[in-house]
Amino acid sequence: MGLRELKKEQTRQLIADTAQRLFAERGFDRVTVAEIAREAQVAEATVFNYFPTKEDLFYGRLEALGARLVDAVAARPAGQPALAAFRLALLAEDGGLLAQAEASDPGALTRLRTVNRVIAGSPALLAREQQAFNRTADALAALLAAETGTPAGLGPQVAASAMLGLHRALIGHVRRRVMEEDEPRGLAAEVRKLANAAFALLEHGLGDYAPKPSGPAAS
Repeated sequence: MGLRELKKEQTRQLIADTAQRLFAERGFDRVTVAEIAREAQVAEATVFNYFPTKEDLFYGRLEALGARLVDAVAARPAGQPALAAFRLALLAEDGGLLAQAEASDPGALTRLRTVNRVIAGSPALLAREQQAFNRTADALAALLAAETGTPAGLGPQVAASAMLGLHRALIGHVRRRVMEEDEPRGLAAEVRKLANAAFALLEHGLGDYAPKPSGPAAS
């Protein structure tokens, strides 16, 4: 990386770090881009050069992960099912706050809780999160449609929605745990176990899933 590229990356990281600190202190919706620029000591136009919208300051990592998942499916070896490639790629993402908390990083759980508190308290961020998942699902569906030669079929969209729905369900589970419990012990291992069970459900299909029980419990 050249000096120019290094300086640009440092500026980008400074802006992102400043924004995250302000969001954690006051909530996403109460912080303006102008305030972020002032705190980072850069021009407001500079912030927009790196992050076209305020939501981009928060969701860059999630959207980058979505792109990596789609790329992993696209680059899978011949004969490997799309679900298997998606599973390997998702479970390989072990560098986040959840993994850091499991590795006894004293501040990781606090940061994880702060991030999820900010998201939960902002309708704008919740809407952007939904958009991020939808865009990734659309990109994955387009890839699968091209590979299978079924651009007009529902199969690629259903498959992509199921995979991204699994990912979103795991994020939702983590969010509930870290918001409701002081010290959600064993959460990373629990998430891996839940992920494996969820992938097994997708692998085997829903044909025999959840038949309605008979008797009083069914009412």
